[in-house]
Amino acid sequence: MSRNIVIVGAGQAGLSAAAKLRRLDFDGGITLVGAEPVPPYQRPPLSKKYLTGEMSRERLYLKPEDFYGASDIDLRTGVAVTEIDLSIQVVRTDDGGQIPYDDLVLTTGAAPRRLPDRMGGNLPGVFVMRSLQDAEALAPVFAPGRSLLVIGGGYIGLEAAAVAASLGMSVTLIEMADRILQRVAAPETSSFFRELHRGKGVEIIEGIGLDHLTGQSHVTGAVLSDGRRIDADVVVVGIGVAPNTSLAEDAGLPLDNGIAVDTYGRTEHPGIWAAGDCASFPYRAGRIRLESVPNAIAHAETVAANLMGANQPYEPDVWFWSDQFDVKLQIAGLNTGFDDVITRPGTREGAVSFWYFRGDQLVAVDAMNDPRSYMTGKRMIERGQTPDKAMVADGSSDLRSAV
Repeated sequence: MSRNIVIVGAGQAGLSAAAKLRRLDFDGGITLVGAEPVPPYQRPPLSKKYLTGEMSRERLYLKPEDFYGASDIDLRTGVAVTEIDLSIQVVRTDDGGQIPYDDLVLTTGAAPRRLPDRMGGNLPGVFVMRSLQDAEALAPVFAPGRSLLVIGGGYIGLEAAAVAASLGMSVTLIEMADRILQRVAAPETSSFFRELHRGKGVEIIEGIGLDHLTGQSHVTGAVLSDGRRIDADVVVVGIGVAPNTSLAEDAGLPLDNGIAVDTYGRTEHPGIWAAGDCASFPYRAGRIRLESVPNAIAHAETVAANLMGANQPYEPDVWFWSDQFDVKLQIAGLNTGFDDVITRPGTREGAVSFWYFRGDQLVAVDAMNDPRSYMTGKRMIERGQTPDKAMVADGSSDLRSAV
């Protein structure tokens, strides 16, 4: 009998798993189920080129429409899986159907955190930025002369602020922590982007939280935790995401900051796997969950290979990026536990990189408009090499010779 693999979640990870299975000559059935009414698409451009109209919807799609038929992948869009029945190995869907599986791959991704209703989170004019639907709702109200309030100083919030300011909007960003990017970056990186945004006219308020949004039929502004009032025509909430784990939880699968899988991508239940933003996996002495396109692709492809018997441990290639105004930030490695940061001047104007060390070990690099330093640092981290700190600080030194 033909083996049937069902993949729940038609995003980057879900498509990557399905496509990899076909490249590995899997000849059974593949069903890819997605709740959104569109085929798998890129998310990073949503808050940048798609929001500004520089990229069409068709260019967002990860594969052409005829790919799925040609690859014998049963893509079901606009269908949400509501239940996993472990006893008879089927998933049930919101259209009343059920799909049998021999192996089940959960690539359910993550969802943006929203403000509670009591704080005005349900007011018209309040948006999050995660899906194509979010971007298409937001695009018409991003217009010159309007005022935008961004809640949250992470990368999503900063990217939205940059796009809005570039379009001629008046932008205020508030961050409850002492500084923007506090959870993910060193003070040096925070300072770089604070100065960049303020230089472009964005007002950044740090160390002050939101008390509540104002308005009745539409948002009109906000009252901050210090009593200050801010007027706003549009609000974008960028306070992080949470992994979509409800299906797994209802089925009794173990969770640990996401769906817990082993180094091969397997859950504790035979025949059920998970990959991408929704999954946490062993890393060094603990567990991590990564929210990035490279992780979604590589993790899902590893799971696909293991479904074919590869028995291949997952080794993440940790890198990220963000585009804000005319700056491209490239990040290599994880800066968890760093205790020293060395600044390396770039070889061209406006370029700089920050090198994170834990003791004498290089663990991460943030590079702004400095792809050479990014690539050099990335290779060093991958190979477990650590450069001399004085050499890093000397922008004229050739670090590539040390790789």
